[in-house]
Amino acid sequence: MTPARRRRSAGAGGGRGERAGGERTGGEQVRLFVAVDLPDDVREALAGWAADRGGDLPALRILPARSLHLTLCFLGWRPGVDAGHIGRIALAGAMPIGEVAVGEATWLPDRRPRVLAVDLDDPEGRLGQLQGRVSDALAAEVGYRPESRPFRPHVTVARVRRGERMRPRPLPDPPAARFAPPALTLYRSRLSRAGAEYEALARAELS
Repeated sequence: MTPARRRRSAGAGGGRGERAGGERTGGEQVRLFVAVDLPDDVREALAGWAADRGGDLPALRILPARSLHLTLCFLGWRPGVDAGHIGRIALAGAMPIGEVAVGEATWLPDRRPRVLAVDLDDPEGRLGQLQGRVSDALAAEVGYRPESRPFRPHVTVARVRRGERMRPRPLPDPPAARFAPPALTLYRSRLSRAGAEYEALARAELS
């Protein structure tokens, strides 16, 4: 087991079940979430599509390609010393996903949207199975509270700027793509005025 390399707003490659690494977190609190990574070409295509929308919708803050992912479980603030244990618990649920597809664009929530997202079509329900495995393990071992809403696999590509309002409107279809998600990752989220930056702490392959 070796530490995952650090990289701004995205994870770095690694082997199955890698443990938390990077800078020392000690007694500080860190903001954590578990996500499924996307292939680089899919992230670039979705980010480009979102950037094209941003020219017409100035209320949107478009996310860079390196920030795109599919969140499974958001744990919020946790003691940094627990990150390694959380990573081991979360990544133990890694399983092959097979192919999924880019679906339709969607506003979330639908009445007063805060984000522009792209659904992922998962006809066999494998992403839902993975989310359930990870969520159940974290709930049992580290006191994670699962969300009450049904899991909806999607990738957030833009956020409504603070103080702005968006009315849902029709959008052109995102670029079509089918892909096998490459990895499951525990991320640390660092908040700033410019937006969140993500650091990969641990990663497991999904092949």
